[in-house]
Amino acid sequence: MKKIEVLIYSRSGCHLCDVAEAKLNELRAILDFKVEKQLIDGDLALEREYGEKVPVILINGAPHDYWRVNPERFTKAILEIKASQ
Repeated sequence: MKKIEVLIYSRSGCHLCDVAEAKLNELRAILDFKVEKQLIDGDLALEREYGEKVPVILINGAPHDYWRVNPERFTKAILEIKASQ
């Protein structure tokens, strides 16, 4: 089974991004997925696409959520992916 990859698009000094990252790290301990953070600062394409929507959470490259992590919705998405693998 391939490990699920979660990416957080973030900005420097973004409080909501810090909260989202902490929540994902809590869930990672339970659901076993890989999490990475990428700052969009200075990346014109990402700033144009996601600007004020950060944090943006992607699961296996697909946008999942903006601004906050809903633990129930996130868990459901991860479990559905695991069930289909």
